Amino acid sequence: MSTPVIGVLALQGDVREHLIALAAADAVARPVRRPEELAEVDGLVLPGGESTTISKLAVLFGLMEPLRARVRAGMPVYGTCAGLILLAEKILDPRSGQETIGGIDMIVRRNAFGRQNESFEAAVDVHGVPGDPVEGVFIRAPWVESVGADVEVLAEHDGHIVAVRQGNALATSFHPELTGDHRVHALFVDMVRANRTPESL
Repeated sequence: MSTPVIGVLALQGDVREHLIALAAADAVARPVRRPEELAEVDGLVLPGGESTTISKLAVLFGLMEPLRARVRAGMPVYGTCAGLILLAEKILDPRSGQETIGGIDMIVRRNAFGRQNESFEAAVDVHGVPGDPVEGVFIRAPWVESVGADVEVLAEHDGHIVAVRQGNALATSFHPELTGDHRVHALFVDMVRANRTPESL
């Protein structure tokens, strides 16, 4: 079985850390900045950063519509923090000009856990990740206010939803790429492998 090729949207945010985590989880990891690069990957990570900035840059670089099309077509995608916001169908109190890619039937609240100086780490039990709880790094993190019937809640913290999955779309409020624990990325790599057609293997 060939190694899956997974991109990291490299417009803004913690791209390098995701590339390292994906490589450690046995994927070929590539930065994605242009539509032709998006067309060459089996799956995509939407990193943390500033969700409004990422969405505006995606439009500027001609990536927003190709991203929406690939996600609608079932390309596996994983969003962390700002990436979770980008995968939402609706944002509470969005900033002016902010768009989402969509893909998960959820409503999210930006910066819900507080400002930068209120960032924290917490152990999070994530369904589908074997072993001990995942150490979640929450930095100006959003949370999920509500989900549709087809969304699986994978984790909660302090009564709030912080990890979800709907089909081939995975999202976490926190940053597993900052901890050296690559199990969430391994879960995503497994999702990408499972989605590939026999002809692509």
